[in-house]
Amino acid sequence: MSLKIGIVGLPNVGKSTIFNALTRSKGAAVANYPFCTIEPNVGVVEVPDERLKKLAEMVSPEKIVPTIIEFVDIAGLVKGASEGEGLGNKFLSHIRECDAIAQVVRVFEDSNITHVHEKIDPKRDIEIIESELLLADLQTLENRLLKAKSNAKSGKKEEIKYAELLERMNVEMDKGKLASRIEMTKEELEMIRDLHLLTAKPIMYIANVHENEIGSFDSDEVRAKLGLPKEAKIIPISAKIEEELGGFSKEEAQEFLAGLGMKETGLNVLIRDAYDLLKLRTYFTAGPKEVKAWTIHIGDLAPRAAGVIHTDFEKGFIKAEVIGYNDYVFCGGEVGAKDKGVLRIEGKEYEVKDGDVMHFRFAV
Repeated sequence: MSLKIGIVGLPNVGKSTIFNALTRSKGAAVANYPFCTIEPNVGVVEVPDERLKKLAEMVSPEKIVPTIIEFVDIAGLVKGASEGEGLGNKFLSHIRECDAIAQVVRVFEDSNITHVHEKIDPKRDIEIIESELLLADLQTLENRLLKAKSNAKSGKKEEIKYAELLERMNVEMDKGKLASRIEMTKEELEMIRDLHLLTAKPIMYIANVHENEIGSFDSDEVRAKLGLPKEAKIIPISAKIEEELGGFSKEEAQEFLAGLGMKETGLNVLIRDAYDLLKLRTYFTAGPKEVKAWTIHIGDLAPRAAGVIHTDFEKGFIKAEVIGYNDYVFCGGEVGAKDKGVLRIEGKEYEVKDGDVMHFRFAV
């Protein structure tokens, strides 16, 4: 499963600098003027997982394969983007292709770095970006609603229900509510899936801070100042710190972070929060050829998890051999787990747990 996060924000809030720091690359052009990024840059980052390293130490495979996240640096949006201002709808389409949105807001003052609206006001910046996403979604909704109302005249219950849902969403979003914050049932969420609404995507916020501010960063305080809901994820990241960490050994990095009052890198926090935001989990396969991490959704049953490896595994699923990660490590591997009776045979109704070490049996 490929995970793609779009990094968005107003011009000159530090998107490309943070993108380069997170992906340890120089892929995104960085300059002190709006629209420096024209085409989206894509950086691939391995998902850090100490469990994968531990399994590899035990199995000594030929290959270790972590899961990955793609970060997409999307050009700065401006007020009026939904109507073609700035670089316009082309870049809204890039956001549409992402699984989640990471909105960068600049919270530090620096007279040497211009701001498209001159004054630093991260709360205003968030409102501008989200307003443009909402306006684009309202255009999508209005077009679909016309057709839905017409279809509802047939008297079919499902057509009437769909039109009523779109009408309710249109009213709430017209008041400024993001689609992701409208209460909907699982059935209703499925009904609007094909609309690909921008504001239905999970959003997290990256606070671009100075390196000397990151140790004292108060998420609750900043969240309140920005007018964000309590459950909103906000991650402080200093591009300079992340860039410096790229040249350190693991031991040097830990010492450097400790000196700043940090326990881990901003990248690690961002990845963990992204997994949580998207309700994702990891399971493993372990053998002499490779130890590999696989990404699934919370609640996925064994056949669906098998399908992440190959669709034939899901179609022909028979059963799964499962060892919990802690049991695997405690027993010294698969053989020890079998001897101690902690290797389980699970069927189609088994809900895969985070960290499960699995082997699937399937019919061709």
